[in-house]
Formats: sequence, C-alpha cells, structure tokens
Amino acid sequence: MKIPELYQKKKPVFSLEIFPPKRKGGLETIYDTVAQLTICEPDFISVTYGAGGNLADNSTCEIASNIKKKYGIEAVAHLTCVNSTREDVKEMIGRLAAADIENVLALRGDMVPGEEIKKDFAHANELAIEVQRKCNDNLELLGACYPEGHYESKSLDEDIQNLKYKIGAGVKALITQLFFDNQLFYEFMGKARMMGVNVPVSAGIMPIVSSRQIEKTVALSGASLPHEFTKMIGLYENQPEQLFEAGIQYAVDQIRDLITNGVDGIHLYTMNNPKVALQVYERIKDML
Repeated sequence: MKIPELYQKKKPVFSLEIFPPKRKGGLETIYDTVAQLTICEPDFISVTYGAGGNLADNSTCEIASNIKKKYGIEAVAHLTCVNSTREDVKEMIGRLAAADIENVLALRGDMVPGEEIKKDFAHANELAIEVQRKCNDNLELLGACYPEGHYESKSLDEDIQNLKYKIGAGVKALITQLFFDNQLFYEFMGKARMMGVNVPVSAGIMPIVSSRQIEKTVALSGASLPHEFTKMIGLYENQPEQLFEAGIQYAVDQIRDLITNGVDGIHLYTMNNPKVALQVYERIKDML
C-alpha cells in the first residue's frame, strides 16, 4: 500500500522506525525486534539507510522486504543521497522494485566525517526528482521536515520554502525530526500550512530513557529542551530505572497531547528497543 493513502483512511497513522544492525550477522537480532514490535500494530515501519550511506553493506532493502512479506506490515525504505552517485541511486531503486517496496523516505543524509561527499545530489528534492524519473511513479515518496528548522537554514521560513521544493518534487507525506516541545511543533505546523504545505505530517517522537541517549542523541539532534524535560533529566540522570520510567511517560504525554490536538500521525523512533516501544504503545493504544 502507498503510505499517503493510509493518511486518507485513518487518523492518526501510527508508525515505527528501526535501523539496520551495524555489525555483520546481526540480521536475526533485528528480526527478533520486528517480531516483538508487531504487537504495537504499526501502520508501517521505516528502515533507515545503512550507516554512512554505504551501498555495498546496505541491508535496508532486505529488512524492509522481510517486514512486508514475513510480517505483513507496510515498510518504508530510507534512501539518502549525500554519499550516493546517480548510479548508486539507480541500483537501489532497482533493488527496491525487485523487493516489491512501494514507499521511500527520500533524504539528503547526514555528513559523516571521513566519508567522501558525492556531487550528484545536493539536496533531498533533487533525489526525489531522480526517483520519480527512474521509477515511473512505482515508488511513493515521503520526506523529512524540521519543526525547529534545519540547522543549515537561515530561518524557519527559509526551511519551509525548501520543504515546498520537496513537495513539488513529488513528496506526498512528511515525518518530522524528533522534538521535545509540542508547542514548537504546533507553531511549525501553523506556519507550514499558511505557507502552502498541505501534505500529511507525522510527528517524530523519541523516548529518552537513558543517560547515553542524553549525551548522544539529544545533543546531536539540536532539539530545544523545555523546562519540563530538563527538570526530568536533572532529577533522574543518575537513577537509571527512574529515568527509564520518566522518559517513557514524557513521550506518552507528548503523544497523547499531539493526538488530542489532531496530529496526522505519530512516528516513534524505537532505537531498536522493543521494550520502549511496547511500553509507549500500551499507554497510547486507546487513542490510536
């Protein structure tokens, strides 16, 4: 099923994100994770692109295919272009078509230190145009958006204008970067709708349940940290069990507020941790 059709049939759409194992031979582990995640009854699961955009070691397509065929859940394969040539993209599109994958999240991708930056694509909208040109509409395109603006943009208005270029290139649904302040999401949505962004938007939520996540994920995301969040971290950063519970509840409170206010979808960044996803799901399933 094409993902944009899901948004026409139900609200909110509930989806999960996983990433391929970084070590070879780790595929069984990821399938154990997916098997547990099926309890959450997600509308789709997205699979991130291999670290650094390395085509040779990329298992995104294989994992997405198995999610769809073995577990009967619609899959979205991420596709990045910062480290890809046109030939790389052409090959990946061929793999996706052969695997019966119908949905792609088109991304520029992060700059990885030490990795060569290819020159064929500068932005995600250019990748979207290339995918459309190669696949004859057999692949549906999703894209990313940033409630606080992309860090390379001069302003939120400029970033939303760039977002419109993606939509013009064929992107029909959006997933946000993680955020911790719902008010910033609502302000972004109001401005985006006013500026002509009219596709469905899923809110990306990541439960922060460990000190390691605070040090790495939160710091790298650049997301604003509201007082309630920093207070939680200050109280429990040296109490792992309490931080886990508080982090779950913070994400649940975010999600319940978003659904109450009519969000198109919730996209849960699972970090391949089914325990976290299941605990969140149990506390929001009455609203899905």
